[in-house]
Amino acid sequence: MAMTKYIRWFEELSIDDVPLVGGKNASLGEMYRELTPQGIRVPNGFAVTAEAYFDMLKHDGAWQALQDILQDLDADDMDALAQVGEKARALIYGATFPETLEQEITDAYLQLQQEYGEDMSVAVRSSATAEDLPTASFAGQQETYLNIRGEQHVIEACRRCFASLFTDRAIHYRIDNGFDHFRVGLSIGIMKMVRSDIASSGVMFSLDTETGFRDVVFITGAWGLGENVVQGAVEPDEFYVHKPTFLQGKRAVLRRNLGGKKIKMVYDYGGERKQTKNVSVKAADRQRFCLSDEDVLKLADYAIKIEDHYTKRAGESRPMDMEWAKDGLDNELYLVQARPETVQSQLNDTMLLRYHLKQESEILCRGYAIGTRIATGKVRYIRDVAHLHQFNEGEVLVADTTTPDWEPVMKIASAIVTNHGGRTCHAAIVARELGIPAVVGCHNATEVLRDDEEVTVSCAGGDEGRVYRGILDFEVIETDLSGLARPQTKIMLNLGNPDLAFSTCFLPNDGVGLARLEFIINNHIQAHPMALLHPEKIQDRNTCEAVESLYTAYDSGADYFVRRLSEGVATIAAAFWPKPVIVRMSDFKSDEYASLLGGTDFEPVEDNPMIGFRGAARYTHPAYAEGFALECAAMKRVREEMGLDNVRLMIPFCRRIDEAEKVLATMANHGLIRGKAGLEIYVMCEIPNNVILIDEFARLFDGFSIGSNDLTQLTLGVDRNSEIVAFDFDERDAGVKQMIKLAVEGAKRNKRHSGLCGQAPSDYPEMAEYLVELGIDSISLNPDTVLATTQHVLDVEKKLKKI
Repeated sequence: MAMTKYIRWFEELSIDDVPLVGGKNASLGEMYRELTPQGIRVPNGFAVTAEAYFDMLKHDGAWQALQDILQDLDADDMDALAQVGEKARALIYGATFPETLEQEITDAYLQLQQEYGEDMSVAVRSSATAEDLPTASFAGQQETYLNIRGEQHVIEACRRCFASLFTDRAIHYRIDNGFDHFRVGLSIGIMKMVRSDIASSGVMFSLDTETGFRDVVFITGAWGLGENVVQGAVEPDEFYVHKPTFLQGKRAVLRRNLGGKKIKMVYDYGGERKQTKNVSVKAADRQRFCLSDEDVLKLADYAIKIEDHYTKRAGESRPMDMEWAKDGLDNELYLVQARPETVQSQLNDTMLLRYHLKQESEILCRGYAIGTRIATGKVRYIRDVAHLHQFNEGEVLVADTTTPDWEPVMKIASAIVTNHGGRTCHAAIVARELGIPAVVGCHNATEVLRDDEEVTVSCAGGDEGRVYRGILDFEVIETDLSGLARPQTKIMLNLGNPDLAFSTCFLPNDGVGLARLEFIINNHIQAHPMALLHPEKIQDRNTCEAVESLYTAYDSGADYFVRRLSEGVATIAAAFWPKPVIVRMSDFKSDEYASLLGGTDFEPVEDNPMIGFRGAARYTHPAYAEGFALECAAMKRVREEMGLDNVRLMIPFCRRIDEAEKVLATMANHGLIRGKAGLEIYVMCEIPNNVILIDEFARLFDGFSIGSNDLTQLTLGVDRNSEIVAFDFDERDAGVKQMIKLAVEGAKRNKRHSGLCGQAPSDYPEMAEYLVELGIDSISLNPDTVLATTQHVLDVEKKLKKI
């Protein structure tokens, strides 16, 4: 390869060349050289070195003029910043290229064209020497130009890239982060465009962006070029892959969410300055995922290899933020950028910060939750960049979407709310860096939120962020986990919401003692399983259409149920891997099942559903046997196909021994055989007969989980749904405690696991103390009581000299 002064091909570069070609180009070179042999596809290209930028300003005598322009700038004065930025960009754009630079760029472009053909277009991308560092991303501060063709258009794009080192946002960002304007240089990357305009593209991280959970790859994508995903112009599809089981050879998508994807960016062949345009996406394409499972898994493989490579290079853990693109011509997946993740990876992992909303009010809008924090303030709707000066510090920034130009006001906002965008859009990235909550992709935020209206923005409830009317009370709980001891009694969690799994797993715990299917079915599936299997039996036409609309992106209603349920359970199991996760099969009462879409056509009307058609009685009954088969298929998929064999199954409300035998035989027929591949099956001990016949039940099951709510109801004869006799419902009653004592003793006698997953130990510290004194194996608690109850259990064990 001919020697040039200002051009370096990707194959000549490594991550050590940041001072020469900036973070973006150095990383592209590193991947092209080191990871292409591992099967990771990176488009070829070359870098114009930062030396060209410095020589250009020196050659033109522009340094002093640039310093004069920037002298005494108050970056928080939006008008002054705009004027200074415009002058600086004009100065650089008009500077004369150093001798040979234009020819070197032209020659390199023509050489790249020889490799890819005359139809090739290129991306011309800025790469600052203070960009994509482990502690500062500089994401979107400089310009990128897509679908550039022809030597002169490439030269023009390069001039504009050089000038973009002084965009208003870049000036502001450098001041905020303590970087010297005159020591930061700009390199330019020129690389072959991947034809994702006729396929899809997006962003992925080698950790969960909201919680910092490191055992997943998080992938977002949409149709067309990737700018819409980055800028937050679309709600992308989302995918998760669990890294530990992937590395064990299990190839399954952990979880997926279908995004709106209403527009896509494609090539625009009209005009010289406009190379791309947005067009509407066909309705059918909106209703299907932009990536196949095979594509998702290949991207996960890329992400794991890239993270592993950069971790070894750095000598420390290095989670990565990457951009990918699928070529619609060759159907291959390409990596077009990789940089260190700069938010979650920098947090102190020994300090646990939890936000808790103590009140609720009217929900004004909902969207994707960014972060896990809560903030309050007055609404300020900003329509475009021209109105940024109207924003006041501490207000809630409301916008259709944001771009890097908005960052000067984003940094003084208490929270951000947008109509459009996903978890990897610009607003989300900046909010994380700033440590403020954001709710993106609300669709109607600018319609329902009014200027000067006081609101509370909460991202503390899982994946869904909410904007509430008024200033609500909340608390921030900070816990130092570094010196927290663990009791002998296992402290497990009650958890039904997969959206909370990644954040909850950071609590000190020994696994999940009760994972409820009901939340997943109610919120993630929404329809009765029998209605999904037999929509033709639904009487109401509108309800039938609503049910059928749920599974348009799936093969069938059954496929939809199995995949959604398995992915919800798998998310919880992955969060706590390899600790045990005890999953209770569905325990809806008939009235609760009837409230699901299509449910009224498949459920009886009962006077007292609490002791009616529920739990094990449903599983082999003709009215629900097909639905239970779907539940079993989902659990089999979680354990076998997805590799999450830390899942243990549990049967609720099992009244009699012969009923237990029938259920176990049915599960075996569906491929869930107790003892095979380590499968353990527990039973809820919540009916007096479970205690009385505990020796017989122990012969059939591997463990018991005492459900103190139902056991109290049936021991005292108190309907726990009845308000008028609520005063008689008390788990601390001597008779209830005696039943619990007999259950624990019976489990020990039969060498079976004993645990309790009711509300009692969370509500009453004296019940937790009683359970420890009995020698119960585990106590399963609601997440908000784990820390306090753990300390109490430690104190009790110390008193009993267990530790």
